[in-house]
Order: sequence, then C-alpha cells, then structure tokens
Amino acid sequence: MNDLVPSDRARELLRGAFDTHVHVAPDVVERKIDDVTLARRFAELGLAGFVLKSHYGSTAERAAVVRGVVPEVTALGAISLNAAVGGMNPLAVEIAAREGARTVWFPTVDAENEHREHAALPEGVAPPAWAKLQTELREMGVAVDPVPVVDAEGRVLPETRTVLAAIARHGMLLATGHLDAAEIVAVVDAAFEEGVRDVVVTHPEFPTQSLTVETQRALAERGALLERCFTTPHTGKVSWDDWLVNIRAVGPEHSVLSTDLGQVVNPPVEDGMALMVDRLLAAGFDEQEVVTMGVTNTRRVAGVAS
Repeated sequence: MNDLVPSDRARELLRGAFDTHVHVAPDVVERKIDDVTLARRFAELGLAGFVLKSHYGSTAERAAVVRGVVPEVTALGAISLNAAVGGMNPLAVEIAAREGARTVWFPTVDAENEHREHAALPEGVAPPAWAKLQTELREMGVAVDPVPVVDAEGRVLPETRTVLAAIARHGMLLATGHLDAAEIVAVVDAAFEEGVRDVVVTHPEFPTQSLTVETQRALAERGALLERCFTTPHTGKVSWDDWLVNIRAVGPEHSVLSTDLGQVVNPPVEDGMALMVDRLLAAGFDEQEVVTMGVTNTRRVAGVAS
C-alpha cells in the first residue's frame, strides 16, 4: 500500500533525524524524486538530512551541490564498491573521502553473494529495481564480475584491509552492503581491527543477508549498528512481524532506522521514516526507543553530534 499517511506524532518524534539510505534521482534507474526536491521536503518536515546512495558511483559531488541549494538540510555523499568504481578500490575511496563522502558501502549489486544462486524471493515479491539493469548489462556483453572481499577460506583479502584502513583514516562509516552472513562477520571484525569507528550492517533482514538473531546480537556486541530498512518489510521481503521481533531481540539501542526508498512504486521517501515509527509505536515500542533508533542513531550514522 502506497497511500499510507504518517501520524503527526511520528513526524514530531523524528525532528532532527537523518535518513541514511536513500535512492533518488539523478540515477541510472528511474527514481521517485530528485535529491534537491527531497532536501526541500525534508526541510519542511524538520528532518536533518540524508545519505545519497548509488550502486554505480560516488554521490559526494551531488551531495555538495544539494547542500549549496538547500543549506538547511545536510545531504551526505557515499560510494558503493561495485564493479563500476573498480570494486575494492582504495583510490576510489580516497577520492570520495576527499570530496566529503560519509559512507562506504561494501559491494551491493556486485557482491559475490548476489551472483550466487539464492532461494527465490517470497511469492509475489518483485526483484529490486537494480536487477533489471544488471541483466541488461550482461545481455549486452558488458562484463559485470563479482567483487570479492574474502578468500576461499573466508579470510579478509589484503585489498579489503587496505580499503578499511582508508575508511578509518578518513573517519568514514562502513556499511556492509549485500555481503552474506559469514562475509559480514569477517569484514566487521577486520574493520574494527583497522580502526574503523562506525559500522552499520546493511538491512540484515534482506533475503540475501537473512542474518539470524544470534548473528545480529554478536555483531551488535562488537559495536556495529543493525540497519532496519522500511523497504524490506514493506515490499514483502520479510514480514513486519519478523522485522519487529528482530529489533526487540537485538535491542533498539543497537538498531538504526533508514528507508532504502526512492523506487517509483513505493511511498514517498520523506514518509518512510515516520511510517516505520508508527509501526514501532503500534507494536509497543516507547517514544524513547523510537527516538534512539530514528534520531540518535541516525545522527551517529551521519557523523553528526546529537
């Protein structure tokens, strides 16, 4: 359902929040809204900012332009380490960092995990928006090789450590992307060993992650935040009940809300955070728990002091 309307209570609780995972135009995939218009809507709603995600390039320069046009909202750039930027490419990370990027997503569409055979999505669930483009590229003969982060024994590759060291040096945030459970654990451990301060486990309920509660708890104990995305349950990739159970089991203090919105068939990006808050309140989470996940932890992910 895309005609959902957030409550005024949810809107008010989210004042000062960031949405740290949005997919908006310009992009190679059609999107629901462009970044400048989104910034203006965020300003109207008292939201502090957002992190621009692209699967195919750095968004640091875009974010700087948006901040110039709508200075009251903090748009932040990011880079995803897929084949289009050279995979585990420390140079790409270095340049993105010097341009002000906040987040480094490890491989998403080109994760080895996404190139393997997986159980089918739940019946009636549409594939992600990027899946069609990946298929078109392959059909055109454009090589889209997976980007490894660990070796055959599950040990973090030297180039992965080099990238992690760059993330640490620049005080950036590591997001684990579409790695599988074993890869995520190995990378998170290596990240903290290399001095990375901020780590987010990307949508642990997504079908190609499907992290158990036990694994989520272990990652939280290491110091990582678990990202709870709106689109994962909204599009039927996991049930809302399971999503809520995971948050309660791992603890709101270890969870961070984001939307992963921007797809043309989904609700407006600026509504996603509040719609999650309404779900959480209806499920019995209290206002302080909601503020922790939706404001305090999103500002931590954005690198902004609360």
